[in-house]
Amino acid sequence: MHRLNIGHMLFGKPLETKDLAHQSISKPVGLAVFASDALSSTAYATEEILIILAMAGGGAALFGLSLPLAIAIAVLLVVVTISYRQTIYAYPNGGGAYIVARDNLGELPAQIAGAALLTDYILTVAVSISAGVAQITSAFPSLYDFRVFIAVSVITLMTVVNLRGVKESGRVFAVPTYFFLGMMFLTLAIGALQYFTGSLGTVQFAHDIQHNVAEPLGLFLILRAFSSGCTALTGIEAISNGITAFEKPRSKNAAITLVWMSSILIVLFLGITLIANAIQAQPIHVAETFVLADGTTEVIKPETVISQIGRTIYGEGSPMYFLVLAGTALILLMAANTSYADFPRLAALHAGDGFLPRQLTYRGGRLVFAWGIVVLAVTASLLVIITGAETTRLIPLYAIGVFLSFTISQTGMVVRLWKTGKWMREGKLKPGEPIAGLETEIHHDPHWRQHLAVSAFGGLCTFVVMMVFAITKFATGAWFIIILVPVLVWTFFGIHHHYKRVAHALSMEGVKPDMETRSVRTVILIDDVHAETVRMVNFAKSQGHPWQAIHVGVNPEKAEKVKQKWDERIGEGELVILPSPFRLLAEPIQEHILKLQAEQPGCFVHVIMGHLVMDSFWEQALHQNSAFIFNLSLSRLERVVVTNVPYQIHAAAAH
Repeated sequence: MHRLNIGHMLFGKPLETKDLAHQSISKPVGLAVFASDALSSTAYATEEILIILAMAGGGAALFGLSLPLAIAIAVLLVVVTISYRQTIYAYPNGGGAYIVARDNLGELPAQIAGAALLTDYILTVAVSISAGVAQITSAFPSLYDFRVFIAVSVITLMTVVNLRGVKESGRVFAVPTYFFLGMMFLTLAIGALQYFTGSLGTVQFAHDIQHNVAEPLGLFLILRAFSSGCTALTGIEAISNGITAFEKPRSKNAAITLVWMSSILIVLFLGITLIANAIQAQPIHVAETFVLADGTTEVIKPETVISQIGRTIYGEGSPMYFLVLAGTALILLMAANTSYADFPRLAALHAGDGFLPRQLTYRGGRLVFAWGIVVLAVTASLLVIITGAETTRLIPLYAIGVFLSFTISQTGMVVRLWKTGKWMREGKLKPGEPIAGLETEIHHDPHWRQHLAVSAFGGLCTFVVMMVFAITKFATGAWFIIILVPVLVWTFFGIHHHYKRVAHALSMEGVKPDMETRSVRTVILIDDVHAETVRMVNFAKSQGHPWQAIHVGVNPEKAEKVKQKWDERIGEGELVILPSPFRLLAEPIQEHILKLQAEQPGCFVHVIMGHLVMDSFWEQALHQNSAFIFNLSLSRLERVVVTNVPYQIHAAAAH
């Protein structure tokens, strides 16, 4: 009879390491896994532009500015896509900003890019899921007050799915991605048909929405709206980070998927912006309260622009309206999968280079970086809780990291291409012969000048956008990211220096090892005298070294009883009672060990502790489990070895 394994039910059976190569994905699945973040941003990018323009009073005239802003963003998207397509071919094993910067610019720019990207991946989960919940509450306003609970529940579900492995999660997320694309293209096509036939209506509300004028329309407000709309570019780098997840030929398949993604993204973004203007959509991101003629008040809950488009084209309450919102909500909720694919991989790269804890490099039973997935889920959940799952509160924190990494990545490509041209002029690079000895090989590139110009222009554009975003969003939350990134970089280097110090301390280069045989003194820690104590004594005697038992006398009455039991039941060896009038546990033991070492200089002290082991987790939790605390305290002493002797208590034998 097989025991029920909850872990296998949730995460699947463990995979062998040799199965890692079979976890690659095709272009259609790759589009779902890596492009869902970028594609889903079309659901809120237009809305974020309108929210900023509404600060100047809104109205059809001002909202019309969203069209030229959307076109400018689409042009920027084309430039960034072409730049990253070059990066994909230059770095077939993964060409994210971290790798490109490390390869061409050095450690500091690499850590800056890594900190920016890791932060952005966390924000991607928080923003995407919060925006997805907003679609749900638009369809069902009664759920608005439960938005945080829904968002955190979705993060938990996605964490479980991703812990099952990238191939399985890709299949799961392909369905909502293509359902969303189908529903949005159908909606835009029907909306365009209604517009040209004159049957497209406008958004109707129970009350006229009057936007308070926060500031007059000016260049600063326009730039702020532009920067908000640039959230449509988030997720572009995901494919270049995840090249190794694609089937062979990896670079070609990743590049094709990138072009697919960008083309679809531009069409959707411009189409949604056009239809939103045609129906005179109103950005309602916070609850609006209205005072009626009878003195009562009525609250209109927030409604997304996608919801307004759906109910205007299909009619409120129609099945197609709910399908549009369902598709949008699903891809927004699933868009976080891009971060679940890339955050653990990037964190593992940092950890492998010694800039993050080594635990992040370990693959779990399903060949995924399980620790990275858990860290991502916990931090994203905290962000959702702190911001109340409101997308507009998260947007100012968003995108700075994206455009900072864009800029560093393209600057790194400029340096790389400049080296290519230089080495070609010097005759070091010949067709088909890469320079050996480099971490990432550089090949002969006859078109290096054109490619350099593209990367330079792309880097300049993304730098300008980053500065615009930082300045225009500084007061509304961007300041936090501007401070956080340097703090993270400082932390990374602190971890790196720690690992270097440890490596130096462990190094035996130029040092003659001390192979002298030393004496051993054995100490048994006992709290009481029972069956577990007998096992520890038997183990100590089997080692063949002088031994003694010690009991910390926190309670003098109990200490006397322990002494009496020892004489009656053990009857051999020495039991030392260590007085502890201040009820300290570890300190008296440490003092006693130091005394033994002073009596016999250079000796090892072998400390034996007991540990009760139960059949279940909840039974184990009922016991003090103090062995870990003692182990941590005693392991700081020189030449002290701690051994835990487990004593298993099985439920069947206890009755």
